[in-house]
Amino acid sequence: MIVAFGELMLRLAPPGVLRLRQALPGQLEATFAGAEANVCAALAAWGMPVRYVTALPRHTVADAALALLTGLGIDVRYVLRREAGRMGAYFVETGANQRSSQVLYDRDHSAISLATAEEYLFDEALTGAAYLHVTGITPALSRAAFDATLAVVRRAAERGLSVSCDLNFRAKLWRWQSGSSPRELARECMPQILQHVSLLLANEEDAADVLGISARGTSVEQGRICASAYQEVAEQIARRFPNIRRVAFTLRESHSADHNNWGGLLYEAATGETFLAPLDGQGEYRPYEIRDIVDRVGAGDSFAAGLLFASLTPELAEPHTALRYAVAASCLKHSVRGDFLYVSREEVEALMAGQASGRVRR
Repeated sequence: MIVAFGELMLRLAPPGVLRLRQALPGQLEATFAGAEANVCAALAAWGMPVRYVTALPRHTVADAALALLTGLGIDVRYVLRREAGRMGAYFVETGANQRSSQVLYDRDHSAISLATAEEYLFDEALTGAAYLHVTGITPALSRAAFDATLAVVRRAAERGLSVSCDLNFRAKLWRWQSGSSPRELARECMPQILQHVSLLLANEEDAADVLGISARGTSVEQGRICASAYQEVAEQIARRFPNIRRVAFTLRESHSADHNNWGGLLYEAATGETFLAPLDGQGEYRPYEIRDIVDRVGAGDSFAAGLLFASLTPELAEPHTALRYAVAASCLKHSVRGDFLYVSREEVEALMAGQASGRVRR
């Protein structure tokens, strides 16, 4: 079983590629979202037992969110319900062509940002688990949320669980300490969490933002990625944190809001081996070319879920196979509206096998 801890939010989005100023006043599409919950949703869809821990207020919107998660097969019995605090929300505008997608957070004074570590039943929630999954988003909300994240990873490590962490740097968060910039605060806090992590996940920017380790030959703003350079980044991370056994990166080349190239890298610290996916017929790295993106939000979470699922599934656990599964799953996320990945294991394995034409299956 995998346990995840983090904030569950209400996601509000205009229809299609409308901007908020065009859609309001009017209707917005309301769904539920959150990096750690996204991981749980994908894992549950593939049949992996998952448990989700968060803090939510006592009202009907939060009730609806928990009913949805329960319906997906996620264990929510250890969700903390509080009288104080609200449900966080975020607004997302889907970009198009050369216009970027935009995210507006509304998360101050949310229940999870106010809850202390002592309020959660972490020891009970971790019982029977093999993995704990956290991200760098929840500790970015408040001192209390950072302390709770640090407490749960410490307890998981003490109990012998593997801990995975997605760095997930968010420059619009990490503003809870006066006098510190978001990067400064993240660089102060995240290494304390990483001392207890065995699997570190990140995108092409996170290591530079949070750890000050940059990949040569890479310009994210220009959509240029040097995939092989991320082996050097992974090696530096593993030297700095000897407890980290695996480092995985998603590799996104953004040519426009609609056209991205997508792949991934996995580094095994024990052997020094590096794997890239996907590969072409000659064994060379060739990323998926995604030309008509429906929704890219949550792709990194689908990658994390894919790597966790494959690593715990014997027939997929070989490192390169696990990476291929993770990259294929996260590639398919770009075709699904909303944060959650509604894609079956069979669809992921079909893409791994080269079935990428999008033909109708009858």
